[in-house]
Amino acid sequence: MVVLVKAAQLILSLSILVVLHEFGHFVFAKLFKCRVEKFYLFFDPWFSLFKFKKGETEYGVGWLPLGGYVKISGMIDESMDKEQMKQPPQPWEFRAKPAWQRLLIMIGGVLFNLIFALFLYAMVLFTWGDQYLPTASVKYGIVTNEAGRDIGFQNGDKILNVDGKEVADFSKIVPTIVLEKASYVNVERDGKDVKIPITQEDIARLLKTKNVLGIRIPFSLDVTGFQKNSPARDAGMNIGDKVLAINGQHFTFNDQFVKALKGAKGKTVDVTIERNGETKTLPVAVGDDGMMGVQYNMGGLRNEFKFKTLTYGFWQSIPAGVTKGFNTVDNYLKQFKLLFQPETKAYESLGGFIAIGNIFPSIWDWQSFWNLTAFLSIILAVMNILPIPALDGGHVLFLLYEIISGRKPSDKFLEYAQIAGMVILFALLIFANGNDIIKLFKG
Repeated sequence: MVVLVKAAQLILSLSILVVLHEFGHFVFAKLFKCRVEKFYLFFDPWFSLFKFKKGETEYGVGWLPLGGYVKISGMIDESMDKEQMKQPPQPWEFRAKPAWQRLLIMIGGVLFNLIFALFLYAMVLFTWGDQYLPTASVKYGIVTNEAGRDIGFQNGDKILNVDGKEVADFSKIVPTIVLEKASYVNVERDGKDVKIPITQEDIARLLKTKNVLGIRIPFSLDVTGFQKNSPARDAGMNIGDKVLAINGQHFTFNDQFVKALKGAKGKTVDVTIERNGETKTLPVAVGDDGMMGVQYNMGGLRNEFKFKTLTYGFWQSIPAGVTKGFNTVDNYLKQFKLLFQPETKAYESLGGFIAIGNIFPSIWDWQSFWNLTAFLSIILAVMNILPIPALDGGHVLFLLYEIISGRKPSDKFLEYAQIAGMVILFALLIFANGNDIIKLFKG
């Protein structure tokens, strides 16, 4: 069910964005009186799932969900229609239009994606506001994993600053370290100011590992259910029981409890519980995964942390949405640059459809959906404007050359460039989705 919910959100989001992107090309093509032969969501080699014709344009849905396209007469694109290009240019064709008009047609899709992202961010801020956990509110410090310990962090550290600058939003600490290529992080540890140096290898760890810095929370475990295979249930534990200790050891924080269980893999431990006001001890066989097989809540501990919510009126949300959108573009470009820095190994984090689908929540939440759709719209805009043949940016590059030099690249050159660009894109597609598959097998 979780997979279906994530897949449905991904398909809906990408469908909206692809249609909008192609509509951007369509609008400018029509504005400059170009003939648009096809407008398709997804690709349709050999056959389409659905189509109809209105006027000169065939509208349809293809079966290959790798994007979409508009086929504009007289343009060398992914259709590779060479026969049409052998004929003399016609007034309604793309190639017959002035270079500045062709340039606007080509950037239309990127422009629509960018404007849509800014609009979505503004409307999300207007409707739901912006809630975050201030770093100062993480009063018990952080909890970290093995990758974090390798960097130098310890459970209980309180983040003070990154490269001397305070980070107001706790969730932005890791992105700030990575994107700003921070050289150190200051933490408070046992009442002392400790400086943790950050190396390129550390940035590679942060890129490769999830949940490096979490929130440390007080221990409070109320049993709400059991896993299918549950040693705790087999030992006599009931829903409603409150876990107090393991082998007589009481815990101040949840990570201490998790560490104790992990250290008892495959062993039997005495679990002290409270039931109806009475204390009992149960012998529980801890699984090889370091778990007892219980479902639990943390006693409503979210209320211990003071989240901050910024609210916006309609007119306030517009500049706030624009700022958030352009900050997202800036951060994404910084992430993209990391791919070309081998020492960070950012290329290992490159993902395909599985990775994109996994950014959506496991339940349908409209706030998250529209926020993520805005983010994907920016990704689509940035990726399409890259100067790679077969992408909009490749066409833009050749058009800028034509405008500056006054010479138009030959149709034969554009055909070869289109083929080369498609090879590059398919190679990237295979690499990214191959990374997803490798991670599935490793995970």
